[in-house]
Amino acid sequence: MSNEIYLDNSATTRPYDEVVQYLAEVNRDFYGNPSSLHTKGIEAEKLLKKARTQIASILKADAKEIFFTSGGTESNNMAILGYLRANPRAGKHIITSEIEHPSVLEVFKQLSLEGYRVDFIPVDSKGIIKLDMLRKAADKETALLSFMYTNNEVGSNQPITEIAKIRKELCPSGILHIDAVQAFGKTDIVPSYMNIDLMSVSSHKIHGPKGIGALYIKKGVRVKPILLGGGQETALRSGTENVPGICGFGLAAEIASKNMDESYKKVSALRQRLVDGIRANIAAAAINSSDETLPYIINVSFPELKAEVLLHHLEQRNIFVSTGSACSSHKSSISHVLKAMGVTPKAIDGAIRFSLSASNSYEEIDETIRALKEIIPVISIKRRGKVW
Repeated sequence: MSNEIYLDNSATTRPYDEVVQYLAEVNRDFYGNPSSLHTKGIEAEKLLKKARTQIASILKADAKEIFFTSGGTESNNMAILGYLRANPRAGKHIITSEIEHPSVLEVFKQLSLEGYRVDFIPVDSKGIIKLDMLRKAADKETALLSFMYTNNEVGSNQPITEIAKIRKELCPSGILHIDAVQAFGKTDIVPSYMNIDLMSVSSHKIHGPKGIGALYIKKGVRVKPILLGGGQETALRSGTENVPGICGFGLAAEIASKNMDESYKKVSALRQRLVDGIRANIAAAAINSSDETLPYIINVSFPELKAEVLLHHLEQRNIFVSTGSACSSHKSSISHVLKAMGVTPKAIDGAIRFSLSASNSYEEIDETIRALKEIIPVISIKRRGKVW
């Protein structure tokens, strides 16, 4: 719809028009199985190689270090479980933070039931891990550390360089996994320069198709497959490759990388306009995202309101936002990210996530601010009267 205002880009993005066209072309004309030995299969295999090279080029990595998956969740599972299963003697201690994506947190919780000693590092009020606590937790028995580059609810960036230094100093035999799903295509990441061993990325966060992602595995790092079958992806990820999805991912990544600086500048300006407008017009609102975050995500609390009620009032005006991570929005539990940051339960109850992309406009931000200014007083009056 041309009049919709989509501000939920951290949940998923609208695919680029070029990607949609390319997907249709590949589906129609290059439908062969890449494992087939005939011409149609060879054509599909060439397209896979092209997409793999596109992703690798952006990360300044070797194409042999890129392995396609079904998305961020599988990449995170493959990185953590695959490494630990392939290296059972590496140690029984693993470290992550309190504000990770469920596809990391749930894996760590399961591993704790399987005999692993797990440390969940706390964060400060800005959503940054406490490096002093990481120093206390890391030791020679640490096999793996896993941290999210950019948090999906508040946009906080972890100090990856400092984390890598601590890893090298205190647990040199441990490996570092980074969940870069929200950061890839929005900021420069070169895993080899940053001493990252494993890194997860996803397509649908950068205007590519859903159902496709990738895992960077540094040369020399041993990972055991978590899916068994036909041995695709050099036996690390069995299953017939999603050729159209992979091709769309490669093109989306190339476009995002080419426009990265320009997009960052525009989104930074959009973010500032939104934050300034909220502060100027809604006195009770509290910005939970710090100024040091990537500009694409802004988490705001409206303490006197129920976030879900505000979300649906905005939806009635064709403005689409989120109450938090799309992966856990149907659950009744409060945001574990905001709780770890020390945000009060009342403020968490009224927290909305606005997530931007370069496809948003200044007019859309202005209209969102107008809508908030008009809606919030009405909701507040109804709430005081206990009529929704």
